[in-house]
Amino acid sequence: MKPELSVVIPVYNEEAGLAHLFARLYPALDQLATRGVSYEIIFVNDGSRDNTALILADQFRTRPDVTRVVLFNGNYGQHMAILAGFEATRGEIVVTLDADLQNPPEEIGALVDKMREGYDYVGSIRRKRQDSAWRTYASKVMNRLREKITRIKITDQGNMLRAYGRNVIDLINQCSEVNTFVPALAYTFARKPTEITVEHEERAAGESKYSLYSLIRLNFDLMTGFSIMPLQWFSMLGMMLSLLSGGLVGLLLIRRFVFGAEAEGLFTLFAIAFFLMGVILFGIGLLGEYVGRIYQQVRGRPRYVVQTILQDNALNQKEGN
Repeated sequence: MKPELSVVIPVYNEEAGLAHLFARLYPALDQLATRGVSYEIIFVNDGSRDNTALILADQFRTRPDVTRVVLFNGNYGQHMAILAGFEATRGEIVVTLDADLQNPPEEIGALVDKMREGYDYVGSIRRKRQDSAWRTYASKVMNRLREKITRIKITDQGNMLRAYGRNVIDLINQCSEVNTFVPALAYTFARKPTEITVEHEERAAGESKYSLYSLIRLNFDLMTGFSIMPLQWFSMLGMMLSLLSGGLVGLLLIRRFVFGAEAEGLFTLFAIAFFLMGVILFGIGLLGEYVGRIYQQVRGRPRYVVQTILQDNALNQKEGN
């Protein structure tokens, strides 16, 4: 029988915290099993450079009945790891979970219960974030900006503890996007989405793998992958600046004929010229973001390369029969 629940966990250089994860994840899911929820856990090793792959292999040998491990040949990013996990899932309900234990595995049951009410996508909102102040504030600002640009209503976009129905997973698996944001992609396919509030804890061990630069790149992927509104805004800004520039030229001509040549306004003109050059360079950069993503997409290269999958072949043969 195929499991009802599949838990997908992307892992990158988490050797220090995996033991803590195993100690809480498996008991939490075994408790769900007593309620009739069969499950599988799919770890996706995203090219870790430490002993993460070896630890995951040992855990597979410990619980081969419910554990599967997908090993990448390199680092392709968290969302590519999640997509690879989606392709390997067999459950009707798929839950994504980070390996750092900031989202308690004990909350998975709440997502499953909500999915059983008839929803096909359940997002989560952290009750009290345990991140640094700057990261919490920046996340709130980006949430508001993202919603205005993409019209995708995700209250807490940085929280990866989410549940997806099989209908949503099948549609996501048909996509071939090189740059994407999984929760937003799922929201566009969901027929009946909702959100619940969950607890949030400090990392069990190690440090966040997302630097400020990575977070900026991720938000560029989100905004450019789901909306062309930034280009439209910039087009309107260009038209407004053109009108203002035309008016300024007319004003300067009038002043030239009325008052003669003036040297006092030279630095003002420099300031205006530098401002307009900055706007132009920003526009070129924004357009480059879209063109760069088109270039990555049309090359047709694999989004990720799976080196091997550790799984119980006997169980797979039984399911195939």
